[in-house]
Amino acid sequence: MGVAKVAPPGRTNNMMLTAKMRALVIAALALFATGCTTSSVITAPYEPPTARYAAIVIDAKSGKVLHNTRADAIRFPASLTKMMTMYMAFEALSRRRISLNSEIPVSSYAASKPASKLYLKAGETINVDTALQALAVKSANDVATAMAEFLGGSEATFARMMTARARSLGMRSTTFRNASGLPDRLQVTTARDMATLSLALQKRYPQYFHYFGKSTFVWKGKTIRGHNRVLGMLKGANGIKTGYTRASGFNLATSVKRPNKHLVGVILGEDSGKVRNRHMVELLKAFGA
Repeated sequence: MGVAKVAPPGRTNNMMLTAKMRALVIAALALFATGCTTSSVITAPYEPPTARYAAIVIDAKSGKVLHNTRADAIRFPASLTKMMTMYMAFEALSRRRISLNSEIPVSSYAASKPASKLYLKAGETINVDTALQALAVKSANDVATAMAEFLGGSEATFARMMTARARSLGMRSTTFRNASGLPDRLQVTTARDMATLSLALQKRYPQYFHYFGKSTFVWKGKTIRGHNRVLGMLKGANGIKTGYTRASGFNLATSVKRPNKHLVGVILGEDSGKVRNRHMVELLKAFGA
């Protein structure tokens, strides 16, 4: 299977926008949206802030794309990868191959993974319920690798399983090479594909989606706090996941669900976590969140 070549993501100084300018653009989008027909697709009428930036907003009820900036451009998923790792775990749970109490063994390979991590030791075990919390909240790379070995026998085999599942969900441009999102030039995705996965997680496994809405969990008596600040910034936000590597920039998938509105947004390649979070809130509010 061929993989699209990825140009090294970078920054272009003359493409930078101030936060004030961006706020004005989002406000203009909101005004434009109120006058659009339901069949309209709204594309931001401005240059993206960085060369690697991409974004999409989808109405989860209708499937309509409300906003699209380079949504099909190849990018690096970083820890948004763990959304698929968790999808595979949810699938195994629903098929009763495993239970939330199943113990996941930790290999020396899994324990060797760099941070973010729980600092598991080889020979330890962690149950599936705690592992899912660690993936969603802490974005623990050692836990992701242990989960991959538990479900797939090896991380390489599990990555092939992840890619196959991505194809079955309609994620045509995504290839996984590991379960954590640690840097790999061949591990790629698009904003559209990550939105597709966000929607599939909620539609197929609503009984488990609450993991993505957690902001803390307890590990060995210590409260671990997560990275997803948008959960507390936007009314109705119920997930999903943050991600970052130097190559990817700051990534975020967000779901907002209210009685009469359900939106999913994905931003890839922002300059900072604060800018990413603020932009996501502005973008989703522009479309009624």
